[in-house]
Amino acid sequence: MAGHSKWANIKHRKGAQDAKRSKVFSKLGREITVAAKLGGEDPDMNPRLRLAVSTARGQSMPKDAIERAIKKGAGSTDGEDYSEIRYEGYGPNGVAVIVECLTDNKNRTASEVRTIFGKNGGNLGETGSVGFMFDRIGEIVYPADKASADEMFEAGVEAGASNVESDNEFHNVTTEPDDFGAVLDALTKKYGEPERSGLAWAANIQSEQDESSAAKVLNLVDLLEDNDDVQNVTTNMDVSDEIMEKLLSA
Repeated sequence: MAGHSKWANIKHRKGAQDAKRSKVFSKLGREITVAAKLGGEDPDMNPRLRLAVSTARGQSMPKDAIERAIKKGAGSTDGEDYSEIRYEGYGPNGVAVIVECLTDNKNRTASEVRTIFGKNGGNLGETGSVGFMFDRIGEIVYPADKASADEMFEAGVEAGASNVESDNEFHNVTTEPDDFGAVLDALTKKYGEPERSGLAWAANIQSEQDESSAAKVLNLVDLLEDNDDVQNVTTNMDVSDEIMEKLLSA
């Protein structure tokens, strides 16, 4: 989820993942399997697989589960055949929403995503209907105790990052998509596996929301993320830290 309160949003996503750990591992495993099937089982020769494995490690997915997912993809010549689909639409009060899916049944996924939007104050649009409000970026997140703000900024810029922002809890390193792998490799060698990493959508047009609307948007996001076929949900909601903290503690 993108917006003004990036640290609260990171914690919101992490909290949601912690609460649904088995579902998160299933989704991570699906991405690893697809990556291995498309590009081979060697992460060094398969950037997508390297990213998927790094993300899984950042979410504390067990090593044996990662290895099983790789083997499943590398040896898969039939059976499950997943397709990547991106849905775009509007949530409550006009908030832009991007939903990324991996599915073995496009009709089922389209129907389920459309229903979730329709029943929760949103409308599913055409591809491209909100995509122009977002930029594709690489994102690498480390806990604040890994380094000082100055040290992380210097290391990130030296590795090729576009920007590094820090607060008392996190260092958030952003990159151009093509630079993501190199920056991730450099920072991992220096600081170990990040808490979270991956390609993400960053809003370039934000939609400011009050507490009532923000609560409805968070509910929509949670329902979408609870769907087995949905991998990632991003919005352009802009909400204050105070409102976000209040909603997350409710």
